[in-house]
Amino acid sequence: MKTRQQLFNFIAEQKTAFIASVDEDGFPNIKAMFSPGKMEGNSFYFSTNTSSMRTQQFMKNPKASIYFYNRGRFKYKGIMLTGTVEVLQDADIKKELWHEKDIIYYSKGVTDPDYCVLKFTAEKGRYYCALKSESFLMEALK
Repeated sequence: MKTRQQLFNFIAEQKTAFIASVDEDGFPNIKAMFSPGKMEGNSFYFSTNTSSMRTQQFMKNPKASIYFYNRGRFKYKGIMLTGTVEVLQDADIKKELWHEKDIIYYSKGVTDPDYCVLKFTAEKGRYYCALKSESFLMEALK
């Protein structure tokens, strides 16, 4: 992975993100989510339920990983990022990520107390393509 824009472009093409938290016994827990609603700098923003198990785990231990992949007919590409998660209840970021379809999940709308935003901030990553892997630091991406 050479540039942040290449990273963002690849992630924007994916419909699903896999996010991993750490449970109280120190084991990783992985969940599929919609791709991030916002990407900026080293941060990726996801809408979710405040009451969810994953959110509660992040409140206790912010260490996290996210993974995106594309399985083409002849080529598999994947990106894993590791970093930390903050659980945000800020009204501005909640409004920014809100979509009308979200009412299905949050009956009280954008102000629903069970609606929050996970801000994942990546520190490093690993890119896989065509039987080759490379590790990178987010700060090193142009």
